[in-house]
Amino acid sequence: MEMEILQRDSSSSMEPPKIHRLEESVVNRIAAGEVIQRPVSAVKEVIENSLDASSTSINVIIKDGGLKLIQVSDDGHGIRYEDLSILCERHTTSKLSVYEDLQSIKSMGFRGEALASMTYVAHVTVTTITAGQLHGYRVSYRDGVMENEPKACAAVKGTQIQIENLFYNMMARRKTLHNSSDDYAKIVDLICRFAVHHINVSFSCRKHGAARADVHTVSTSSRIDAIKSIYGASVSRDLMEVTASENDSSSLIFNMHGYISNSNYIAKKMTMVLFINDRLVECSALKRAIEVVYTATLPKAAKPFVYMSIILPPEHVDVNVHPTKREVSLLNQEKIVETIQTTVDSKLRCSNSTRAFVTQQTAQSSPSVPLGASKDSNHDSSPSVGPKSQKVPVNKMVRTDSTDPVGRMHAYLLDQTLKKNECKSSLTSMRCAVRQRRNPKETADLTSVQELLNEIDTKCHSGLLDIVKHCTYVGMADDLMALLQHSTRLYLVNVVDLSKELMYQQVLRRFAHFNAIRLSDPAPVSELIAMALKEDEKESECDGDDDLREKIAEMNTDLLKQKAEMLEEYFCIHIDQQGNLCRLPVILDQYTPDMDRLPDLVLCLGNDVDWEDEKSCFQVISAALGNFYAMQPPLLPNPSGDGLQFYKKRKQPGDDDVTKDEIDHELLTEAETAWAQREWVVQHVLVPSMRLFLKPPKSMATDGTFVQEHTLASI
Repeated sequence: MEMEILQRDSSSSMEPPKIHRLEESVVNRIAAGEVIQRPVSAVKEVIENSLDASSTSINVIIKDGGLKLIQVSDDGHGIRYEDLSILCERHTTSKLSVYEDLQSIKSMGFRGEALASMTYVAHVTVTTITAGQLHGYRVSYRDGVMENEPKACAAVKGTQIQIENLFYNMMARRKTLHNSSDDYAKIVDLICRFAVHHINVSFSCRKHGAARADVHTVSTSSRIDAIKSIYGASVSRDLMEVTASENDSSSLIFNMHGYISNSNYIAKKMTMVLFINDRLVECSALKRAIEVVYTATLPKAAKPFVYMSIILPPEHVDVNVHPTKREVSLLNQEKIVETIQTTVDSKLRCSNSTRAFVTQQTAQSSPSVPLGASKDSNHDSSPSVGPKSQKVPVNKMVRTDSTDPVGRMHAYLLDQTLKKNECKSSLTSMRCAVRQRRNPKETADLTSVQELLNEIDTKCHSGLLDIVKHCTYVGMADDLMALLQHSTRLYLVNVVDLSKELMYQQVLRRFAHFNAIRLSDPAPVSELIAMALKEDEKESECDGDDDLREKIAEMNTDLLKQKAEMLEEYFCIHIDQQGNLCRLPVILDQYTPDMDRLPDLVLCLGNDVDWEDEKSCFQVISAALGNFYAMQPPLLPNPSGDGLQFYKKRKQPGDDDVTKDEIDHELLTEAETAWAQREWVVQHVLVPSMRLFLKPPKSMATDGTFVQEHTLASI
């Protein structure tokens, strides 16, 4: 009997639950939670309505981060008395009549959901007056309907919307928004972004009860002035204008205008203000593309400030893809992003030839002023000294510029005798200035280097180039091969060969323009060569002569010391007078090569380079660096799969405490870290850099570097 009851209960629990229709109030509150996610969402919706109303002044007052009060006042055309009864009903709008109107929508609002959503989660009061009326009207709304008839009241031109007790009936949501200062900061940031774009509208934002506004802008005709008034002069002075456009009716139509920060701008996080057809939106693909360019070109300024306004035909933009209208869908988005990325990349490279610095004090103090007195004078607070903020004197501004060697930093630090000697060697001065620049697309004016670069362009495979530029990283297939997706096809690519070719090409592009990696402990060149020779002997299974090995190492060391000046100048390989390797070049930013392979690099430089033929010399050194910087598998075997056998401890005679399959966990952890780090570098450094810089040679189409697997449809 007990078994029968259990079976009956089990069968009844398998019955499907009954489907029922939700009450309208529940549906509306759920929808409201999607549209009004937090106070800043409500502020955005109301400001956009004000802009649609042709307002020239918008004032915002916030209390308790927007939870207790959001008040937005504008001087727009107002709301007609006849429309107040349905103002806050769902899907009531003046922006469109039929669905086809979405194809040419130009206003920021169109769904008729924002105000309705607010009434389901807050108490909303609207005060408005239209042109020609003697008085305005005030009316309160709850759950999409008027609480009472509109009351006549005194009003100024436009509309004022008050949103009180936001999320009063959604306690879970309200508890998650307990940090009012965080929400207020988001609202201020939102209004700043609107103010940068809508320069013909004045904005203000302040906390309730505060006498001073945290944001206050006035109408202006200059975008730079607007940015300066909002984000400060420190941002506006480091901006460059950037434009891009296409007008091919068969493929691509758009116009972009904006401002991007230069190499002097340093910030902790990226600021991107993006408007598409005057809508404040986000585009993660465009943001990532710009981040990649800055990281590759200006690593110290890799968190840029970006303002962009993109204009497209309305029929090319789908605005109805996100509940809060935060995102839009664009026709030919990939091409637009690629075009803008190329434009930004070109602009950054052209602007990276100079950088400005400010010295804190001159190297030589005036003989008439003691050093001790100068310190006190800097802290003099007397009004007679003058304003606190003074223009920096020209003689304290230092500018690195290859066309003006006198403008380099040491021109102010060296004595007059050294300056005269420097003027006699303009070529040396030029090269010293050039080394402070890092523009990968500029090379030294050497015919041999230009010929090698031309060979790269000539041998480039157009089909593989398209795959490289538009591929998506999927993952590592094994120790050597990575899986990439292009369109509907999957490709296996050899990571080592790809990285080797990329590094080789980058060495030639950055010729004489490298930043440096400084070795923490200088490495003796003779010992590195001896290590490489000994390793070669082990691989060939022959016993070498120690004396012969030392002589070869000594000869190669002397040779490299003789060529040290050229290696330092062109390749940033610094070998000091004692024969120690101290510095290596940075070929890809955010990537450091495996130093365990350093002996092979030094041996190649000593043995394989033809120092008499310029072109051959540069080619072999570039290839050696490419091989050294290539993303080779770690020396420890891959612990996944069969490689795990390597990390099992071997039981030796007398080791009774070692079990048969015990794992060396310390070594295993080291290997797992090394392999995980390599995959991270492949995904986040190699693939993005490959998209930007690599021009794959035709040989890669046949040598197994690229292998097409399957189309996604067949999978």
